[in-house]
Amino acid sequence: MDSVEKRILIEALKNAVKFGEARDNVVIGKIMQDFPEYRSKFKELTPKIAKMVKDVNSWNAEKQQATLIELEPQALEHKKKEAEEKVLPDLPNVTKGKKVVMRLAPYPSGALHIGNARMLVLNDEYVKRYKGNLILVYDDTIGATKTAIKGDPDAKYIIPEAYDLIQEGLDWLGIDYDKNNVVYKSDRLNIYENYAQEFIHKGDAYVCTCDAEEFRENFKKVGKPCPCKALPIETHLERWKSMLDGTYAEQEAVVRLNTGMDQKDPALRDHVIMRISEAEHPRVGTKFRVWPILDFSWGIDDHDLGITHIIRGADLQKEGFIEQFIWDLMGWEAATILLYGRMKFSNDFKLSKTLARQKINTKEYDGWKDPRTWSLQSLEARGIQPDALRQSLIDLGMSQSGINFSEKWLYAKNTKIIDADAFRYWFVENPIKLDIKNLPKTKYSSTPLLHPSNESAGTRKIQLNTENNLASVYISRLDTTIQYSRDGSEIRYPQITKGTQFRLKDLFTIEIQSVHSKKVNAIFLTENLDPSIRKIQWVPYDSNIVVHVLKPTGEITQGKAENTIKFLPIGKIVQFERYGYVKIQKKQKNEIYCYFTH
Repeated sequence: MDSVEKRILIEALKNAVKFGEARDNVVIGKIMQDFPEYRSKFKELTPKIAKMVKDVNSWNAEKQQATLIELEPQALEHKKKEAEEKVLPDLPNVTKGKKVVMRLAPYPSGALHIGNARMLVLNDEYVKRYKGNLILVYDDTIGATKTAIKGDPDAKYIIPEAYDLIQEGLDWLGIDYDKNNVVYKSDRLNIYENYAQEFIHKGDAYVCTCDAEEFRENFKKVGKPCPCKALPIETHLERWKSMLDGTYAEQEAVVRLNTGMDQKDPALRDHVIMRISEAEHPRVGTKFRVWPILDFSWGIDDHDLGITHIIRGADLQKEGFIEQFIWDLMGWEAATILLYGRMKFSNDFKLSKTLARQKINTKEYDGWKDPRTWSLQSLEARGIQPDALRQSLIDLGMSQSGINFSEKWLYAKNTKIIDADAFRYWFVENPIKLDIKNLPKTKYSSTPLLHPSNESAGTRKIQLNTENNLASVYISRLDTTIQYSRDGSEIRYPQITKGTQFRLKDLFTIEIQSVHSKKVNAIFLTENLDPSIRKIQWVPYDSNIVVHVLKPTGEITQGKAENTIKFLPIGKIVQFERYGYVKIQKKQKNEIYCYFTH
């Protein structure tokens, strides 16, 4: 698609998105008004516009918007500022004169990922709005038993480096937590033990030695109390002592909260609140062997820390019930619990810290910054800006409905931030050699702009040398194959064959003589520009640099780029024309390694 066709498509999409249907005369008028240089081509453009408008009107609204965002991410920014900026609703139960206190509760099994970011941003936004306090609490209770950790590769457990990874991610995302009051649950084990003993002493909890599967099938599912529940409190206190002193092994005894076996939801019936794990903890070693379940620890901690509001995913509704049950038992003031709907991701997102940890351990992934982890570190490494992620998540609001999160929302906002500073370069994906003969000059130079919207940024120089009227370049193999329209309904460019003419971008026009599996042969035609002829990107055969691009899907693109990029620093974000934005990760000899931004 040339620049004229692209502009027509963009204007047709804008018109369709705004009014539900694009109209020929409106699009023609807009093109002629905004681009007077096209007025001389009115007759030539009119049928093209009519056809493109017809195509756009055949698409559904979702496809129209997605295509428009892909072509011009800022295209929808014409809406009024107050309409485009979505504002979070006010927090309920905010008492004048009482500080809003909220908390973050990451489990240190790996780096925070994009799926965790919504909770982080929502808490941070509200605390900043109400000038409150945000507490970082590492939810570092033992995740699995020693037996499970040894025998199950998918077992959930703490990794020591996760503590720092979490703080790195929070700092990158601009989360303003209280750095003078970071809490570790592993420092609070004596507190949980004391409360558990108090609950047992009062008859609000009991020690159960039933086999877990037997309890689930014979008692929990049918709502019938197990034999342990009827035992005297003194017996349960003795059992509790045996849990602490090592008499009971892992999975032989648990403490259950006496929520009642008549609860409508079986998951809430006499819920486990303490269990035995002899796994070694990164911070406290094997000092403790009885550990709290998440919701029990939060019932205690949210009271002790003075938490006023809790924001969490709707999938944690059960945890909220257990917390409320504990607060009611103790006569404590309840925090306000707010739930948001689950974010659903496409199949390209593999949001699993356990999977990422396994792949990192086997060296398949390049650490936590690898794009396939979708960690906050990986987003930074790819060139995603924290403000783009924050605004994408704020736009989702506090809806309790499930939301299908599209990465295109994030990419559109990120493009708006990075585009002005992302200089353009040529990159030939999956290259094939193109030999050109009958060249009348000894050398040719192309000086494309570093940025099409900023002439003051300057140009870069790409030189093609000839010898005996011959020269060679690389073009993409993709450009030699059939090119279809976006919807796949028609052929835009046929497969390159003998007689095909096209222009090497910003250089000259050639005609194909023959096409082979490893090489294409062509002859020089003219340097004169003909706007109707297809343009193809190229790099010199004898002056280029090998580029590897790793995408979040795991796909690795290999190709050759113009030599000018070898002078760019590591960490620089650039746009490879017709390919996308990338961020340079590593340079060695004549190769550059990049992560795909979008």
